[in-house]
Amino acid sequence: MAKLTLRAESSSCLFSHSTGSQPSSFVSTLGRRSLIRFPPKHNLEFRVFCSIKEKESVRETKRVNGLPVDKLQRAGSGSGSDSEGESGLNSGSGEVGFDWDWPPWNSVPQRYKLIGTTSLAFVICNMDKVNLSIAIIPMSHQFGWSSSEAGLVQSSFFWGYALSQLPGGWLAKIFGGRKVLEFGVLTWSLATALVPLVAGFTPGLVLSRILVGIGEGVSPSAATDLIARTIPLEERSRAVAFVFGGLSVGSVAGFLLAPPLIQNLGWESVFYIFSFLGIAWYLGFQFLEGQASWVGESIPRSQSTDVKKTWSTEELGDSLKGVPWKAFFQSQAVWAMIYAHFCGSWGHYTCLAWLPTYFSEELNLNLTEAAWVSILPPLASIFVTSIASQFADSLISSGVQTTTVRKICQTIAFLSPAACMTLSSVDLGLPHWEVVGILTGGLALSSFALSGLYCTHQDMSPEYASILLGITNTVGAVPGIIGVALTGILLDSTHSWSISLFIPSIFFYLTGTVVWLAFASSKPQTFSKGD
Repeated sequence: MAKLTLRAESSSCLFSHSTGSQPSSFVSTLGRRSLIRFPPKHNLEFRVFCSIKEKESVRETKRVNGLPVDKLQRAGSGSGSDSEGESGLNSGSGEVGFDWDWPPWNSVPQRYKLIGTTSLAFVICNMDKVNLSIAIIPMSHQFGWSSSEAGLVQSSFFWGYALSQLPGGWLAKIFGGRKVLEFGVLTWSLATALVPLVAGFTPGLVLSRILVGIGEGVSPSAATDLIARTIPLEERSRAVAFVFGGLSVGSVAGFLLAPPLIQNLGWESVFYIFSFLGIAWYLGFQFLEGQASWVGESIPRSQSTDVKKTWSTEELGDSLKGVPWKAFFQSQAVWAMIYAHFCGSWGHYTCLAWLPTYFSEELNLNLTEAAWVSILPPLASIFVTSIASQFADSLISSGVQTTTVRKICQTIAFLSPAACMTLSSVDLGLPHWEVVGILTGGLALSSFALSGLYCTHQDMSPEYASILLGITNTVGAVPGIIGVALTGILLDSTHSWSISLFIPSIFFYLTGTVVWLAFASSKPQTFSKGD
């Protein structure tokens, strides 16, 4: 009969194990670390650390058959009475060990912790963005809004989103993306909770959505700063895809959760619950930031910034003046990024805001069914994003020029949805569900932009990547203001989804492709003020 006993002592942790007539002296305590030794036929060893401090005292390990082996114990297995017994038990076999670390994230490299938590923030970000796309349907019925009024309410988010882009990029450069991201998440979460309280008062509702836009607007620049300073070039496509891919996950989660919440608890519940998730993320991030392993782990000096410095008002003003604004706008590549961002955002934001309504009216679906269909494009985008990032990084690793890779990916991101929207806007007599499939495929392939346009800022200048994204994202937010509202106005006047939603997007996708192929570049630039 097998038995397992555990005894905790002040200086060590001790396990013992015995099976039948097997000797019970398989246990060896080395300093503050304990081992469980088994006969050769078991070939197992467990290392248990009593604390993080004890873990840090462990010497360098090597790997045998893919598992860690402690050199010191192998070297010392021939000395001492315990060692003599152990040498006989371990003859002809390696000592295989498993580290039992707690908390589990202690052994995760710093840059992966930052990327993981940033991606989670982006999941919540898009949940708070798409919640209104679903809630707008019952809210319009309750408050008697027309399509134009609903478009105005939805577009107000992008007013704040556009206003916060450049400040977000500048603040990320000065204080670091981590602090700016914390501010953004807390701001948009608190503002989301205000929406139900002011929904009956249109100016108050618009203001609350502007505040949500301000909080979410600083987040892309914060994430770009983190990636540019902590992730090497050969991992950058995957890092960008993982972080910004959180937006697609957030869209899926928002479209999945919003309908049942609205039907069972009312549309107000969506804003309260999603707001709570953002506040919980903020508190969790504060906890992680307080851990020694989170803050203390260093990154390469060339990629790091001192975000703990105290800045005076005069120093902040000087840092803003030190940004080479003129050099930015003298670069053709920067203008290519600006226009490409505008074009991509037009198609993305108008579809994000109006697809649930389109599916509801065109397919005669109820709220839940329309939301489920709206999940398909972002759900497919998650799959495409993983393929695109691996594709881009593999090309770069094999020696293909970075500019060429970015152009290929962005061209796919533009031409694919343009072709699919063309098929959807032309009356070919296709069943509605085939139209849904075509749109899903096109919008999913637009995620190649995460390995195209969205990597170019870091490629061009890691130092100014957050500010460059702030510039392009400011212009990229304009379609959210104009395009979303214009779609509602055109829909009221023409009653045609092709004219109001698809044709403008097709135009910008095609012209954006031409400009991107002609002028885009990922060549590193210094952007000195003397340029």
